[in-house]
Amino acid sequence: MLESRRDPNQLNANRYKSLRNYTPSSIAKAAYKAAAYGVPLGTNNARNDKRYSVVSLWSMVAENDIEIDDELTKAQRKLRDLKARISAQSKRNFTLEKDVRYLDTRIKLLIKNRMALDVQQEVASRLDEVDNTLGTIPDDRKRQLYGNLFFLLQSEPKHIAMLTRLVSLSEIDTLLQTVMFTLYGNQYESREEYLLLTMFQNVLSAQFDSATDFGSLLRANTPVSRMMTTYTRRGPDLDLEINPLKVYEQMIKDIEEETGKPCDLPKGITQEVAQENADVQAIIAPRLNMLMEITGSFLSTIISSINQVPYGIRWICKQIRSLTKRKYPDATDFNICSLIGGFFFLRFINPAIVTPQACMLSESKISPNPRRTLTLVAKLLQNLANKPTYSKESYMLSLNPFVEQNKTRINKFLNDLCEVGDFYESLEMDQYIALSKKDLELNITLNEIYNTHSLLLQHAEVLCPNEEDHLSIILKELGTPPPQVPRKENKSIILPLFNRWETLIADNPSMLADSQLTQGDVLYMDTKALMVQIVRAMPAMAKEKPLNLLRIAEAAATSHDPTLVRKGIKVRDMLYQLEEIGVSDSKHEFMANEVAQEIIYLGSLKEKVMKEIKSLEVVFKTICDHNNFLRSQLESYKAYLQNVRTQSGTQMVKGKEKKNKNKSNHIFGPIKYTHAQLEKEGVIVESNIPENRKSNIYFNISSPIPGSFIIELYYKGRAKPILEMDLKLDDLLEKQQMGIQLLDLEYVRLNVNRVIFILNKQFLKR
Repeated sequence: MLESRRDPNQLNANRYKSLRNYTPSSIAKAAYKAAAYGVPLGTNNARNDKRYSVVSLWSMVAENDIEIDDELTKAQRKLRDLKARISAQSKRNFTLEKDVRYLDTRIKLLIKNRMALDVQQEVASRLDEVDNTLGTIPDDRKRQLYGNLFFLLQSEPKHIAMLTRLVSLSEIDTLLQTVMFTLYGNQYESREEYLLLTMFQNVLSAQFDSATDFGSLLRANTPVSRMMTTYTRRGPDLDLEINPLKVYEQMIKDIEEETGKPCDLPKGITQEVAQENADVQAIIAPRLNMLMEITGSFLSTIISSINQVPYGIRWICKQIRSLTKRKYPDATDFNICSLIGGFFFLRFINPAIVTPQACMLSESKISPNPRRTLTLVAKLLQNLANKPTYSKESYMLSLNPFVEQNKTRINKFLNDLCEVGDFYESLEMDQYIALSKKDLELNITLNEIYNTHSLLLQHAEVLCPNEEDHLSIILKELGTPPPQVPRKENKSIILPLFNRWETLIADNPSMLADSQLTQGDVLYMDTKALMVQIVRAMPAMAKEKPLNLLRIAEAAATSHDPTLVRKGIKVRDMLYQLEEIGVSDSKHEFMANEVAQEIIYLGSLKEKVMKEIKSLEVVFKTICDHNNFLRSQLESYKAYLQNVRTQSGTQMVKGKEKKNKNKSNHIFGPIKYTHAQLEKEGVIVESNIPENRKSNIYFNISSPIPGSFIIELYYKGRAKPILEMDLKLDDLLEKQQMGIQLLDLEYVRLNVNRVIFILNKQFLKR
């Protein structure tokens, strides 16, 4: 404890003696608050102490001291800049990837002129260049209010956590982009990453608390599952197709190409008939063995790389295990691991396997056969992780021996994945340090600000029902949110963040009364921190053993550097005050020893920083290369789209003159279908709804924005839907391309091809 170094006789006499001309530093303000809230004081020798202590706050701030200009500070400045560029580039890549996926699917529709005018205009707008110059909010008061609002949202994740549960499925993607890539966009800063994970915990807890069925946990397409997917997005040419029908069709094609004559084998057969064909079975048998061998190799690599799995991913797995045990205490380890595996493989591993180029794991486009092999590997790993009692594709049942052989192995891995420590103490320290900073800011676009403002206001009654809530006060003062600006005008701004309700120590005497810290404690730590700054700026003085602090202060006070002169005079006065109140003697040997240890530690810290810079430079280059690839794709789309416009006569550019005439809200539908209608159309292929209730079931399908569709399942007489699912055209077309035939809606299973046909017929041809 700090008290242990003092003379007890002097302590009581001088504890409350006023300290002349001394104003506590900004970190002292955070330290008082930390001590008042129960953070242990710790010892003066912070380097040998737990990081979770009041004393260690000064040392943690010293590690990133911007007032010094030595080699360590220059390296740290370079590291901070590199981290900021990686975060900004990651956000740009995420936006570009969305544009590329969107355009890839819609240009195919445009060729056949099957898109409605508003969808065509949306496609054209995706090709508009974004102005990367910084913008501003001219109204200074509005800018300050937004700075206060986003500080509140960032530092208190409960608001965003609740908002993600309140917004509609059509609104969630835009909100998540703001949350993941802007509000908590710097994944290399522990405070932002830990706050984001805290928000995850709130959302997951709410999902588990409201769950009525174990089997539906984390399975449905919900804001929670979308959030987890968005978070995780921060070989030889072998034909290993094992789908009997596809093998049969390829076999006929090969025979016809080889003989030059039509094959006499029957066409248009079912998968079951194809599976009985002896030649098909002979082709598939060796492929099954090869596929299991390749998947086994993937699995071994994944298991051996457990220490390379990002902390955040492992921590979410840990929360899934913990929440499941709390909600379902009788759940078996088998069932719990299936939930963990569902998240880890579906959201993190399999996207990298199926689309290695999108995940920056491959520089060239994957050809069809390897792509299909990777898809089958991902399916087999997913079956292993989920441990289903049935397989959605019957041909996958042939691979069950692999699942049986590896289920114990995968369970151990998934449990090991959860064995990580918590971050709550580290986050608490980061939050206190943030209180001492004056340069908190956010790089955010105008539309991100306005959209978040709009969503918060829309759900204000739930988010902040009390008029005295800070969020309620800010929203009331901000008033009505501005409308979204066009893509070309959607500039980024640097938004300073601050807390208008921050209490100064001088204005709140009770903070001192509640804290175990005395003014003498804080003076001691501030003096030591300032002395470390001076020794770092005058490294020759550090060679003296032991350090003579008064001599160092005098040397600084009489130097030719105005900044050092100011600091030298100040620290000299502080040393004398420490003597007067009995906290330190005239030689200050105790503090001198601590300063020397701090200097040694900071010297070794430079090597760690340089190593991290080297590693992150490789990451940044990879991200930039991927950005160039995405931009080249967009350029090809521009040329392609212009060519299609010319050939088909589509007047999307000229249509801008008719913008006001054609302008209308996009929302279409809902279009109502009975259960019987969708069964007849071949959309519903399996149903868990009892026969006597099917007549009371109907579906509403609507399109809130171009390319996005909402399917709602209703029971007659009920105002609210039993089930709601948000579908993206991109996702459906990708499933179709990957050969995924079924879409699981919990109560019914839909045919992907027929769903696309219905949506195209009702919404895309207008």
